[in-house]
Amino acid sequence: MALDDLMEYDLSSSPVNYAGRPMYLERFIHGEIYRARPDVKAIVHTHAASLIPFGVSSVPLRAVHQSAAFIAQGVPVFDAREAAGMTDLLIRDAALGRALAQSLASHNAVLMRGHGAVVVGPSLPLVVRRSINLALNATFQMQAMALGGEIVYLAPQEAREVLAREDAGLDRAWEFWKRKAMSK
Repeated sequence: MALDDLMEYDLSSSPVNYAGRPMYLERFIHGEIYRARPDVKAIVHTHAASLIPFGVSSVPLRAVHQSAAFIAQGVPVFDAREAAGMTDLLIRDAALGRALAQSLASHNAVLMRGHGAVVVGPSLPLVVRRSINLALNATFQMQAMALGGEIVYLAPQEAREVLAREDAGLDRAWEFWKRKAMSK
């Protein structure tokens, strides 16, 4: 990937530096969330396999480990059918992007039924951490559910304690993720 591959969009999801290149189809996810949430500075749209079951079932995704404290207030599920009827589940226009942003509301993540998830944050390093930990949390929750018995989720006070120091060690992790990405 070269610097020329990056395309910048405005809040209307129109390209700022188009230059005839193909546009990202689901750019409306980002444009409409940025428009609705000025506190959000970075967004990840993921198709992590561990998240899909929580978007298509009635089982809520909940925080089971400390690095998922950012979802302790819940993770809503966006269903494109409720916003636009039968679609291909892709966020192809501003209306679907707005509906997704409304489902996200003040949460840090939203599941997309049959499609994946969107994670938001105040910085790129933190949203990458959150995205990794959201998928891990989903795996851990499914493993705990498979064991049977009661699951002890993070309590609201525990989540607040973790979130007060959510960026602890982030610089070191960010450097590791960058090195890992650049080595591929």
